[in-house]
Amino acid sequence: MRRTTVITIVVALIAGLAGIALMPRVARLGAQTTGDADLAGAARAAVRDPSGHRGLAVALVENGRIRTAGLGDRDRTGQPVEPGTSFEIGSVTKALTGMLLADQAAAGVVRPDDPLGATWPTVTGPARDVTLAELASHRAGLPRLAPDGILGWARILWSNVSGGNPYAGQDTDAIRSAADRVTPDDDDRGEVHYSNLGPSVLGHALAVKAGVAYADLLRARLLQPLGMDATVIATHADDLPAGRAHGGRASGRPLDTWSGVGYAPAGVGPWSTAEDLGRLAAATLAGTAPGADATTARFREDENTHIGYGWFTTRHGDHEVVWHNGATGGFRSYIGLERATGRAVVVLGNTDKGVEPIGLRLLGIPEKEAGEAAPVAPVWIGAGLAVAFTFLGGLSLLGTARRRELDRVTVVAAVVWAFAYLGLAHRMGDWSVVPVWLWPLGACLSAAGATLAVTRWSALPVVDARVPWRRLLSVASSLLAAVLAVAAVSD
Repeated sequence: MRRTTVITIVVALIAGLAGIALMPRVARLGAQTTGDADLAGAARAAVRDPSGHRGLAVALVENGRIRTAGLGDRDRTGQPVEPGTSFEIGSVTKALTGMLLADQAAAGVVRPDDPLGATWPTVTGPARDVTLAELASHRAGLPRLAPDGILGWARILWSNVSGGNPYAGQDTDAIRSAADRVTPDDDDRGEVHYSNLGPSVLGHALAVKAGVAYADLLRARLLQPLGMDATVIATHADDLPAGRAHGGRASGRPLDTWSGVGYAPAGVGPWSTAEDLGRLAAATLAGTAPGADATTARFREDENTHIGYGWFTTRHGDHEVVWHNGATGGFRSYIGLERATGRAVVVLGNTDKGVEPIGLRLLGIPEKEAGEAAPVAPVWIGAGLAVAFTFLGGLSLLGTARRRELDRVTVVAAVVWAFAYLGLAHRMGDWSVVPVWLWPLGACLSAAGATLAVTRWSALPVVDARVPWRRLLSVASSLLAAVLAVAAVSD
């Protein structure tokens, strides 16, 4: 018994040392700096906690002058972020789509109060009566996403687990079909309720009216006139810009890029740079950008916030900022304009840690009003997954190893699950809020349980059950589930 205890302790210690080498690596803003040194210094000072960030690209507009800088790493190999590094910009694209509406209205192509059906005639469902202005301001009573039923929710859930693209396979026809099937909520219509479906319908409707694809309309009417040559919409993986930043979670896990056509007007697929968005911010602030009138606050969301066509206007104490932010799987973005001071800011990040407070601080918003980045999900979810998965398998395995009645197939299943849970904890846990040294402790626990089980191996029957094939089938299905679970969260 003493020999078994010594062996178990030694193996657990070895596993702990291996766990230290393999434990999760939380993203942290790197020390590298490119571009304007003064701006880089100011941006770094605006980052209250570098943990959870990996790389940032920033632009600051003052008195018509655009300055840009890069901080940290654009990927896990340590390549530096530069002002021209491409990032996914997510829902910042909604502001661009709003500018398209203002531009097309100014050109006399459409009117903001035109019904959707007049602009996109093939939409024949109840949503045909909502107006373009309602779509641009999240006041159309449409749901956040297309109503895809159980399969749609299963796809979103799977993408969250696997780190994939929840909008994959959604093309223009899927958006038109959703617009046909959805019935605007009369209670919500006229009130601001944030939607990804509404701006997507708007963008494609404007494109149909112009006789081109959304990406082509955006390029011709907004990007090219402003010289935003680095801003692209990646409809497929082949469209991803070279030298781009690689996105991931604040906890360190890399995530897939988002690409597609259907939700492109709402932010799925667009990439841009601090340099390009700095040009947009400067021209919008000056009122010379196509569709700059989209920033005009037209409708009330709450006491502090109004919305125009895609652009929000919010008061932060004595400051009034016109803004939009963006969030994809592994990227965050923010663009803000303050007309009273003639300043504008762009902040792009390649993790899922918010960058809005950094932008507000760079605009001169006091610390209290700038606040802190809101977590992607409630903190207890990521922390709970980290702790539960780290220790659940090991504790279960220890209990199994000490059972009086035991067989080899049960031991195999328990050992596989113990280390599968460690893999799930590594990938799915939020290690930016949970101490990473807990993971090596979990490895110690699982290794101790496995060692105790192995010491009994020679004395155990292969299958200890009245109906052996049922036990074997149960264990086989359990092992398959473990393999699939780990495969889902692997790179």
